[in-house]
Amino acid sequence: MLVLAFDTATPAVTAALHDGARVLAESTTVDARRHGELLVPTIETVLSEAGASLRDVTAVVAGSGPGPYTGLRVGLMTAQALATSLGVPAYGVCTLDALAYGSGLTEPFLVATDARRKEVFWGHYQEMRTRLSGPAVDRPQDLPGELPLVGAGARMYAEVVGASRLLDAPEYPHAGALAALAAEQLGEPDVDTVVESGTHPVLGLPHPIYLRRPDARVPSAPKKVSA
Repeated sequence: MLVLAFDTATPAVTAALHDGARVLAESTTVDARRHGELLVPTIETVLSEAGASLRDVTAVVAGSGPGPYTGLRVGLMTAQALATSLGVPAYGVCTLDALAYGSGLTEPFLVATDARRKEVFWGHYQEMRTRLSGPAVDRPQDLPGELPLVGAGARMYAEVVGASRLLDAPEYPHAGALAALAAEQLGEPDVDTVVESGTHPVLGLPHPIYLRRPDARVPSAPKKVSA
């Protein structure tokens, strides 16, 4: 097994290689405006550091969001293109799940990422592997109270959600955690059949999770002006 994983659903452009037992290489750059420029060089970096080539990859995993439309699309389109050219399966994993897994927490908590428009994408977790609800998008003041919080979306609204609830955990998803979470699932029997059915609790098809319409829209037809 050699899993190539990456995520572009947040300002972090991150990629990693996992051999089924450990992360071989990982690289992350936080830059919200350069997903398209940075992803391929980041993939090349982790392949080089691991002493591997694309031909060695047996599965491609991409963060499927939720996230801003443009950045999210970069990662998922790259995953589909690579999987097609290599003849290997491609999977999507909720970006919030990767962030939760990377926290290492064994208690109930919330994950929140920036959704812009003064909102956050969030999910409720029993522990690092088990999402109880979400993903959803809401104003930070509407998040369930009291539970500890992980993620940049929570930290940027610390005054609203309560700074005491913020945990010392990664603010952005890292591909090493994404790859490790996916690798745990890929050894299961009939995994592809379950993924195709849409019932797998972690893995899905590499399709975006959109919780609202993109900011850019096709203009509507102009109104008729009466004489």
